[in-house]
Amino acid sequence: MRAVVQRVDGAAVEVAGETVGEIVGEGLCVLVGATHTDTAETAARLARKLWTLRVLEGEKSCSDVGAPLLVVSQFTLYGDARKGRRPTWQAAAPGEVAEPLVDAVVAELRALGATVATGRFGARMRVSLTNDGPFTVLLEV
Repeated sequence: MRAVVQRVDGAAVEVAGETVGEIVGEGLCVLVGATHTDTAETAARLARKLWTLRVLEGEKSCSDVGAPLLVVSQFTLYGDARKGRRPTWQAAAPGEVAEPLVDAVVAELRALGATVATGRFGARMRVSLTNDGPFTVLLEV
């Protein structure tokens, strides 16, 4: 699994003009993509990494300060634009594989004690955030 992690001071995701997920204040906005070889264990590893990643103010993690996370599925993280002018999506897991994996990341985060807001899988989403820093890292597990 691949994740783009942004330290934020608030973030929200809208679908058709309706806010479906939002976090307020310090936290993480996480775009998550899955590939064909990912498993439930991969999802659990990613969740644990996100929960304990020390990227918040004062080198704290979400688990240290109870900061919320906004998790949004993003199949385009596995796009490949090395050749030509159009990306290919062959490395991205199909929806029926990816959706349960993204759900597993969210479920594991919640089991660890996290407050998690989400987008809506497969929907056209508008994500807004205030990147704090700016601070953005790429994780791959």
